[in-house]
Amino acid sequence: MRVAIVSDIHANRQAFEAVLDEVSAGSFDALWCLGDVVGYGADPVACLALAREHADICLAGNHDLGVTGAISTADFSEAARRAADWTRGVLSAEELDYLGSLATADEEQVVSLYHASPRDPVWEYVSSPLQAALAFEVQPRRISVVGHTHVALAFHRFDGEDVTGETHRAGDRLEVDRGHWLLNPGSVGQPRDGDPRAAWLELDTAAWTAIYRRTEYDIEGAAWAIRAARLPEMLAERLSRGQ
Repeated sequence: MRVAIVSDIHANRQAFEAVLDEVSAGSFDALWCLGDVVGYGADPVACLALAREHADICLAGNHDLGVTGAISTADFSEAARRAADWTRGVLSAEELDYLGSLATADEEQVVSLYHASPRDPVWEYVSSPLQAALAFEVQPRRISVVGHTHVALAFHRFDGEDVTGETHRAGDRLEVDRGHWLLNPGSVGQPRDGDPRAAWLELDTAAWTAIYRRTEYDIEGAAWAIRAARLPEMLAERLSRGQ
């Protein structure tokens, strides 16, 4: 099965639509979303509708939960908190109920899916070999896929070896047919690895390969929408820098 995996859309309609166009043209068998459909960006209604229409699996991220009130936004940055408050006022009761119905993990697939990590699906950022090693101890599948960091990366461990990992660029292909892996597709709507293009992952569960993808999108349009909604300026400015 060829699966397109997306995460951290963050209400960036322009980025999400561009990725969906590529996925549609690529004849994928399924689309899995690792959460944070909303937050930060200016088009939560449109992005939520697109996720509901196209995603075969959709998880909840910490921003989704913050918008619904399921978790406190006290530990969010000021910009994230302001965006969550604004988003809560934009979404309908039915849309908030849908977000509230989403789980933060799915361990029933051939790979384990989490918004953040196998140890803490909501909050933990897996950004070091030590954190990945701890994740490998608890993940029920050989491979897990996580989002949350907004950085396209992978950690792996082969028998008798230490955990290693690195960030990945567009077109990087991994053979994941052996060993333990933790894959992160990066962020569709707010990449933070220096590449402003929308990030996603192609996973083939028959050949056991993973390919990192990047998609060009209308960054200026997304930034303009943020400014038009009077959300914090830094949320618009960061898009062109991929930070």
